[in-house]
Amino acid sequence: MRLVADLGAGPGMESSTVELALSPLDALHRALGARMVPFAGYAMPLSYPSGILAEHRACRTHAALFDVSHMGQAELLGAGGDAALEHLVPGDLLGLKRGHQRYTLLTGHAGGILDDLMVARLAPERLFLVVNAANKAADFARISAHIPAEIQIKPRTTHALLAFQGPRAAGLLGEISQGFTALPFMGVAEGEIAGISCLVSRSGYTGEDGFEISVAGADAEALARRLLALPGVVPAGLGARDVLRLEAGLCLHGQDIDATTTPVEADLAWTIAKRRRATADFPGARPILEALVAGPARLRIGLRLEGRAPARAGAPILAAGEDIGYLTSGGFSPSLNAPIGMGYVVTPAPEPGAPLAVRVRGQDLPAHRVTLPFIPHRYAN
Repeated sequence: MRLVADLGAGPGMESSTVELALSPLDALHRALGARMVPFAGYAMPLSYPSGILAEHRACRTHAALFDVSHMGQAELLGAGGDAALEHLVPGDLLGLKRGHQRYTLLTGHAGGILDDLMVARLAPERLFLVVNAANKAADFARISAHIPAEIQIKPRTTHALLAFQGPRAAGLLGEISQGFTALPFMGVAEGEIAGISCLVSRSGYTGEDGFEISVAGADAEALARRLLALPGVVPAGLGARDVLRLEAGLCLHGQDIDATTTPVEADLAWTIAKRRRATADFPGARPILEALVAGPARLRIGLRLEGRAPARAGAPILAAGEDIGYLTSGGFSPSLNAPIGMGYVVTPAPEPGAPLAVRVRGQDLPAHRVTLPFIPHRYAN
């Protein structure tokens, strides 16, 4: 598995000569023997001595703990913050209930996806945002420039973010906390885990049930050690996280979606709320809504390759020998024991099951289109 090369070619990777920020868990990663790599301006763990496959297996069958502190966290404070933020995204934020979180997109005037993000309502005048690591400075600057003076965006620069993921995560978390295991999928609550104050959402980037936990940096190592002390929990790095999210058919911004990709092309039209389609008052509304009616010129699809050789981002996708698109993500799926990939093809796209090929080092490897996700999601009800 060439995950080092894959991650190195992806968004957020920098030369090792760049001065890197450190996660609040940096000392713990090194004590655990993590292999550290530069990612989105941070030194982050790619894997631990047990290896990517073992970390992947733990998340799919039991529970794994990821450090995602490089992500951007912020609070949006003040009356009307939801309405102001709505003018930058196609999601319904006015209808977002307290204690719930929603996935949405920051769109540009041409209809492209500047970033994808999570928005949670903690109180009537208090929203919590999580944005992608490589985009957080630009995202917060954009939001700040488009909100009234009485609304404040307050980055949580001193907080860590942990992802506790897997089918046993809820049961294990219930042993050291109260209330969080009752959260529905995309539910959010504040409280304590092992006596440590946290903000917890029932969400993640693996396709499994689990939680993302925002915690003060000073408390992060103590919390991580407590979670890792639970039976069978293992630390997991960026390598396993990338394989898991690909199996779950989830996009990586800067790779599967970017400022040149519309939500309709990316098969993310479900993020455009019915009310927002009617108001059409978000950036890029016209080209996005036109594509909803006429259909996009290209579409994100999933592919499963025959044999064992994985294909990587950039590999051409072919139908009957003709180039019809390219992969944006690819790798070997341990869950399927087969190579998989996502990418864009011109429309009308081949139907699921249609024979295709992916060109790898001059060879056309047989493949076929599959319906995403590759592995069914197992989120909480």
